Amino acid sequence: MQALTVDFNSILDLTDEQFFLLCQTNQNLRFERNATGEIVIMPPVGGESSNRNAGLTAQLWIWNQQNNLGIVFDSSGGFKLPNSADRSPDASWVKLSRWNELTPEQKTKFLPLSPDFVIELLYKSDSLKTTQNKMSEYKSNGVRLGWLINRKNRQVEIYRIGKEVEVLENPDSLSGEDVLPGFVLDL
Repeated sequence: MQALTVDFNSILDLTDEQFFLLCQTNQNLRFERNATGEIVIMPPVGGESSNRNAGLTAQLWIWNQQNNLGIVFDSSGGFKLPNSADRSPDASWVKLSRWNELTPEQKTKFLPLSPDFVIELLYKSDSLKTTQNKMSEYKSNGVRLGWLINRKNRQVEIYRIGKEVEVLENPDSLSGEDVLPGFVLDL
């Protein structure tokens, strides 16, 4: 089952608060909203993909607990990007100083910022091109480091601000570079 993109703009213009409530009311569904306001409804992933995603998030969380440099988010965390898109990366991280700048109310809703780091795991229901476009969107909205993990092709695409996308073939691990100092993701 593929993600479904729906354009309600001609009949309904959801505010940020209404979109947040839509997501909260329908927690069995995964929603994102692109920069043009179209709503993307994503199917739940299967057990294998969910387990892989949990493993990625767990490694990031353990590293962060040891280093206390930021805040880790799983795939249910939403971000309001500068281009107005509402996105939920599979795993993400925000530097602690940026998190501390948010108000208590901002911390309870979709965070009004781009993460410093994101991971997207390509699922069977995902289009490679659509996910690559999402990664480019993250990069153009200030995400400093992003990894698109394509298990089927055994590739990882690395997105960095100011650099071309780097494609790694069958890597055993990935370095968090200067964004996540000392973090190594075991693949």
